[in-house]
Order: sequence, then C-alpha cells, then structure tokens
Amino acid sequence: MEDEKNYWGRRLPEREWPDSLKDKSDCMAGITESGGQWICQRCQTRLTSVNRLPNGALYCRACIQMGRLRSDQSLYFLAQVPFPATETCRWSGELSPDQDRIAQALLEQSRQGVSCLVHAVTGAGKTEMLYPLLTDSLNQGGVVGLASPRIDVCRELHQRLQRDFTVSSCFLYGEGAPYQRSQLIVATVPQLFRFYQAFDLLIVDEVDAFPFDENPQLYAAVEQARKVAAPIHFLTATTTPLLEQRIQCGDLVRLALPKRFHQHPLVLPRIIYWSGYQEKGAVSKTFLYQFQKQRQSGFPLLIFLPLIQWGQTFYTRLGQLFPHLKLAFVSSASAKRKELVEQFRTGAVEVLITTTILERGVTFPKVDVFVLEADHTLYTKSSLVQIAGRVGRSKERPDGLVLFFVQEQTRANKQAIQEIKQMNREAGF
Repeated sequence: MEDEKNYWGRRLPEREWPDSLKDKSDCMAGITESGGQWICQRCQTRLTSVNRLPNGALYCRACIQMGRLRSDQSLYFLAQVPFPATETCRWSGELSPDQDRIAQALLEQSRQGVSCLVHAVTGAGKTEMLYPLLTDSLNQGGVVGLASPRIDVCRELHQRLQRDFTVSSCFLYGEGAPYQRSQLIVATVPQLFRFYQAFDLLIVDEVDAFPFDENPQLYAAVEQARKVAAPIHFLTATTTPLLEQRIQCGDLVRLALPKRFHQHPLVLPRIIYWSGYQEKGAVSKTFLYQFQKQRQSGFPLLIFLPLIQWGQTFYTRLGQLFPHLKLAFVSSASAKRKELVEQFRTGAVEVLITTTILERGVTFPKVDVFVLEADHTLYTKSSLVQIAGRVGRSKERPDGLVLFFVQEQTRANKQAIQEIKQMNREAGF
C-alpha cells in the first residue's frame, strides 16, 4: 500500500494516483469548459479543437512534458499537512547590513502575505538573505518550496540548504528520485505542476532564465503550488517586462540590492574584437594572446561558447595546443557534468569550456571568464549579465577578468554592459 504522506499537497493524473488512496482523495476534471472555452486545470492553457483525439477527448499540449492530460481524465489531490514546530537552522554565518535589510523586509512582507521581487546583483548573497525567512516558516512547521528553471542552480541550492537546515528535504527534477514527503523542497519549476496548494512559502530563483522567462504555463504552476494567500518571492539579477509590469500594478514589492556582500563593484566586461570562431580553422591569434596572458595569472578560467558542437571541437583543439593543461568541457549533454563542475571548483581542472548551462547559479572562487562569440544571437542581455556575474564573487578576489570576444557589438552586449554600469552606480561606485 502506498504511503499516504507522500501524496499530501500533491496533485497528479489518475494514472499516477494510487487506487488505494482514490476514495479518500479529492479530484477535479483535468480539462474543464468555461464560457465556451476548454481550460487545462494543470497549466491553465486555453485549448482549441486542434487538441482533440480520435475518441473526441481533448488534451493539453502546453504541459505534455509532464504526461498527457485529457478532458476525460481527472486530477487527484490530497490536502497538505503541516510539520511539527521545531528549531531548524544551524547556519552560523552573519549577513552584511545590506543583506540584513533585504532579509528583514522579506520577513515582514511575508508575514503580511505580500509577494516580492528581490532584484539583487550577481554575487549579492541571495541565498543567505533567505535564511531568516526560511527559518521563520520552517520553525512553525510550514512547508517551503524553492524552485528554479535551471537544474544546476537547484542542485547547488539543495546542497547548501541540506548543510544549513535540519529539516527533511528533497531535490526534484525530471530524472530524479520519486518524491518523498519533505518539509523543504528544492525543484526545477516544471515539478511544481505536481503540487497543489502545498507550500506555505514559495521562492523562485533565476526567474529571468529560460524556460521560465515570460512562460505563462510555468507561472501557473507556481501560482497553483502555493497555498491560498501564501507569498511567492521571485529572485533575479535582471528583471523582465512581465515582472516590471507586476511591480507597476502592485502585485509585487521590489526589494533592490545593487551591491555585492563584499562591498566591491561588479566586474565590467571588456570587448575584444577578433576574427570569430573558426570551427575548422586555427585558433584565433587574438584569443591565444589573451588566453596565454590570463594563464600567467594562475587563476581558473571559464570559457563560454554558444553551441555544444563548437564547445566540443574547441576543447579538442585547445587540448592539442596545450597538452599539459588540465582542461575539460561540460554541457547539458555531458554524462559527468556534476563531477566535472566539482573538479573545476576544487582546482583539479584549470580551464573549463562550457555552454550557457553554467551562466548562473554556480560559484567558482577567483575565476576569470571569456565569452567567445559573445555577439551570437543565443546570448541575451540577461545571459551576458549572468555570465559576467560569475567573476568577482569571493572576498578573496572581488575583481577579475571578463572578456567578450566579438566581431561586432550587439544590442545585447551593449545592454548587458550598461546594466552592470547602472547597478554599480546605484551601489555608489
């Protein structure tokens, strides 16, 4: 018999719901009609007749990655149950005055049920700023969710929270282990489709990242996962038009932190003009000059390329030129992705070539960054700001090197540099 506790606060299609629990569970139609339109109850998408199966049933394409949901099927759910009140935090660190200001504002707004957007620069210490709020909710027995569009962000966040809090916790993603009832849940955003009115507090990190940015289905997943009137807090280093609109409408309170915890400015990228990435040719002399100059410093180096294939071939070519260099390449397709990232963090790898999977949510002390083909269309203003934000995050080395290699400057290049300058001005630098 299935453990009922693992289904508290969950909502799943009937094929995923245990028969032994159906009699004691609530249910709703997976797709309902309202005002002549069919609406998916899992992601709130309005359907069209194109979504009709041969048997006449409708299905939703928008959230089909979570399994097909049809109009002749039901969603089952059980109410969430609180945990016992207890002391939960074992973190002994201290917040800076700026961090504490944001932390106390978050705590005050949350107690009033008000949702916030924390607009903080990369390296501001957003995770630590959440600790007073997390402690307050967890100590009262509340269920807390932290979600992000990026799996690497979630993985690092879960590791830190496991270390700093004593409560039961889990990490949910597409290929991960099945859910076991936990008080502190870290998940990729699509996993929130499987929860319903479950969280007393819900926090979404990196809201400007693909695929969450401006995605109405994923916003619906977030809204339905929280308890009625529970606050949702969004964290980002770069805002989006939708979030700005919600701030203007009064749906969100903006809390801004333009200064890093070590009180040093953001590192400003430098533009390096070069002949471009040559997939079948020699490595650019412009790159080699900057690369060899950087290696003399001994600091670790992250090299970004926009495409996996380019990254793989560039890794091979650079390894041929520098056979004694401790070099690695990591992408979303890498089998040992987690291990390679950890080797770079510990120094076993000196130079790590990567794609945008490492643009955010990971911290490497004392690192420098090269962005090759920074004028490629895959690099947005937001991604470039985040990539630049990998540099200067530690108090041991609050500065560093960020180079954008371009054939010509793009709007995204200019906007990214302008935004970094603006945040430094707001911080008083």
